[in-house]
Amino acid sequence: MNTNQLFDNHGRPINYLRLAVTDRCNLRCFYCMPKEGIHYLPKKELLTFEEIERLISLMASMGISKIRLTGGEPFVRTDLMQLIRKIISINGIKDLHLTTNGILTGPHIAELKQLGIASINLSLDTLDRDRFKIITRRDEFDKTWEVFQQMVQSTIAVKINAVVMEGKNIEDILPMVELTRHLPISIRFIEEMPFNGEGNHYSDLIWTHKRILDHIKNAFPALTKISDPENATAYHYQIPGFTGNVGIIAAYSRTFCGTCNRIRVTAQGELKTCLYDDGVLNIKELMREGKSDGEIKMKLIKAFSGRPKDGFEAEAKRKSGAPIKESMSTIGG
Repeated sequence: MNTNQLFDNHGRPINYLRLAVTDRCNLRCFYCMPKEGIHYLPKKELLTFEEIERLISLMASMGISKIRLTGGEPFVRTDLMQLIRKIISINGIKDLHLTTNGILTGPHIAELKQLGIASINLSLDTLDRDRFKIITRRDEFDKTWEVFQQMVQSTIAVKINAVVMEGKNIEDILPMVELTRHLPISIRFIEEMPFNGEGNHYSDLIWTHKRILDHIKNAFPALTKISDPENATAYHYQIPGFTGNVGIIAAYSRTFCGTCNRIRVTAQGELKTCLYDDGVLNIKELMREGKSDGEIKMKLIKAFSGRPKDGFEAEAKRKSGAPIKESMSTIGG
């Protein structure tokens, strides 16, 4: 059993890896990429499954115990379930989570439940088919909604991720909260970030976490703050008598950085110790250069020892010096 524990230079434990398995997606969401999409890298530029297994095994030996698979859309990657089965068997990995838009997920829900997937985050920004089509630039609402119902029926822990966007889905906030009346789910409202391949859509963030909270409280005055899980990115609330709960993530305001326990690896193998940096170490290159696990571990430890204290410092230290314009699809959601 692994007894190691990683800490960064600010004394924060690092035990959570968000790993993008692809940069490709079958949607074109307004907040994630331009209408024409992004330039996808050739498959050979992405981490292979064997490299992913090696990376996770290596990080598990260093104290990483929680994995979240992201994309792009993870199920666009052929044979994803094969990778999931192998990750679950890696010594030291206690929890495997998944973020998906649901369109290709349905056929795999029963096996995901059987394998013991810890939770699924479903990206769903609206409950209206027409608004869904406008936001995602695809007419796939029915598939996503059907998969959501299947997930709930399977008793897999489900969280809905909804990015709050002025002029796009504000009218969906309260109906989404209403879903928690009878369903054991968490609805998480997320501040929009500039990771859309274009940069900020607004000169100032309009729907901050505070405004989202006030909007919900005006409709549900009994909304009550409940305890947040350790290292949570969301502030959690519940309406008395409701089954589920509501989370609000200050992703742009970056108020949760002080307890951040997560790192990211992009589909190209680039380590990001903060969402807002532009990459600090290319692990794929180290592997393909023939570096040993011990050599890679030393590089990782060095990277963690220079971790920024928050997203604002990470953004200020970006090597490119340019404003953020990456697509979330290339970063890993």
